[in-house]
Amino acid sequence: MRVLIVLYLFVGVFFTVPNPVLAADKIGVILMHGKWGTAMPNSPLGVLGKALSSAGMIVLTPDMPWSQTKLYSKDYDETMAQIDELVASLKSKGATKIVVGGHSLGANAALGYGARRDGIDAILAIAPGHVPEASDLKGKFADDVAKARKLVDAGKGETKDDFQDINQGKKKTLNIPARVYLSWFDPDGPSPMPANAANLKPGTSLFWVTGDKDVLHQKEGKAYAFAKAPPNPKSAYVVVSSGHGDAPKKSKKEIIGLLKSL
Repeated sequence: MRVLIVLYLFVGVFFTVPNPVLAADKIGVILMHGKWGTAMPNSPLGVLGKALSSAGMIVLTPDMPWSQTKLYSKDYDETMAQIDELVASLKSKGATKIVVGGHSLGANAALGYGARRDGIDAILAIAPGHVPEASDLKGKFADDVAKARKLVDAGKGETKDDFQDINQGKKKTLNIPARVYLSWFDPDGPSPMPANAANLKPGTSLFWVTGDKDVLHQKEGKAYAFAKAPPNPKSAYVVVSSGHGDAPKKSKKEIIGLLKSL
């Protein structure tokens, strides 16, 4: 009888050992703030980040080159390299599914990354912004883009000059290297979202989350960029009740659902 009891206990322990093959994937998420923005805890993106963390996800909310203190400290390609480091950090923390996301200009950069890198499970684009290829902004930036291109073509890309930026109708003068400005504001450069959406790598889902009062959604909708992305059964275009700036915190529930569907 004693032998049988020991054997029973042994078998019970054996079958309660977790099977690593069956273990749930750990979702890692990069959340990049908008133009001139921040990801501080009380910001819309900070609120979203806290909600995702509470839902069991690994979340990074980095200070990006277009933040309110940096104002374009890196060009577009250099920003992609910074995101490479963030992805590596997520993996080192145990993430097995990688989501690169952001709000407004952060969403723009996320789309750009998805078009340039393999192995990303999803791009999370929240109220995407920064559309230098749009006809109205193309005209407003034309002189500054031409000035920057002239400097770059003359081998003076590191030369700083004054260039204009616009964020939700607000204007700001930037004093940055010509090559950096051209990288972000050239309508034929690396930042336009329709081209980046069309070039998303195979297997990368696109979660486009926008507010019903967001101007880009109201003017362009799915046709602007989402519809240009390669077909993916998990991709989704989700509209929530919000404007542009508050979209991250107003879409917490929907975003958690989308990410858990991966």
